[in-house]
Amino acid sequence: MASETPGKDQLPDVIQQVVDTYSRIGTINHLDHSPLPHNDAVVGITLDLMEVIYPGYQRRQRLHSSNVGYHVGDLLERLNDELTQQIARALQHEQALAGSDTPGSDPNEAFEKQARLKTIAALQMLPQVRELLATDVQAAYEGDPAAQGLDEIILCYPGLQAITVHRLAHELHKLEIPFIPRMMAEWSHSRTGIDIHPGATIGESFFIDHGTGVVVGETTEINSHVKLYQGVTLGALSFPRDDSGELVRGQKRHPTIEEGVVIYANATVLGGDTIVGAHSVIGASVSLTQSVPPNTVVTLEKPQLKFRETGG
Repeated sequence: MASETPGKDQLPDVIQQVVDTYSRIGTINHLDHSPLPHNDAVVGITLDLMEVIYPGYQRRQRLHSSNVGYHVGDLLERLNDELTQQIARALQHEQALAGSDTPGSDPNEAFEKQARLKTIAALQMLPQVRELLATDVQAAYEGDPAAQGLDEIILCYPGLQAITVHRLAHELHKLEIPFIPRMMAEWSHSRTGIDIHPGATIGESFFIDHGTGVVVGETTEINSHVKLYQGVTLGALSFPRDDSGELVRGQKRHPTIEEGVVIYANATVLGGDTIVGAHSVIGASVSLTQSVPPNTVVTLEKPQLKFRETGG
């Protein structure tokens, strides 16, 4: 008798063929190992952190001075537990990758203890992060004549969301927490189109105008009062390799942008030795692989437009 659903009788073979690849191609599955940080949990943690940073603007409204303490207290209690759990997972997996033993008789307890210490250290930085982000909001308002007020910037500007998540992820990166800072950064990247590695160091009063397509590499150093436009890339010039052909990691590969620099749309600045001097302006579509002195304007010569009749 013919199958009621054509092809369905072949599905068991397909399932077995897929499952067979899990043992044959073991590099892209995670089986029989300790749990990894969970992406949905990390996204939830990021949203809770943003709620702490911008109370009244995110999911919970109608907050006022008499109830905000209770609301933030509940958030931080939950964050303390959830972030600890995800950090413990990240630490345990990192150690498994390194192939080293966990000190103590109870590995899970040891990882949880490390995670709790790192979690409270991260949460203790929230007041400082809020102070930095207040300067970023003000920089956006002062740098964009289209902005109608600070509320609009906090609610609407993708550049502010990107720098908010970055400043949070950067604190976790400084605490040497694996996986989670990058997961936060890539979630923000998917929402905003702005790709900032959590290792990048960014000073106060930072503003990304429009933002789509901006890339800021891991070892980039950006000083205060810097403004970037859409499509800017602060990237690596090359990837050095050791004698065995492996990539050399841990070196400065991305540029340094000094105070008060403006970089216009689609400009590219590459290389760990490249320094853009203070208060310089890099014009649209410029490609830089060498340093620029302070107070310098760098532009491309305008191409000439040519018009010819089509003969139609």
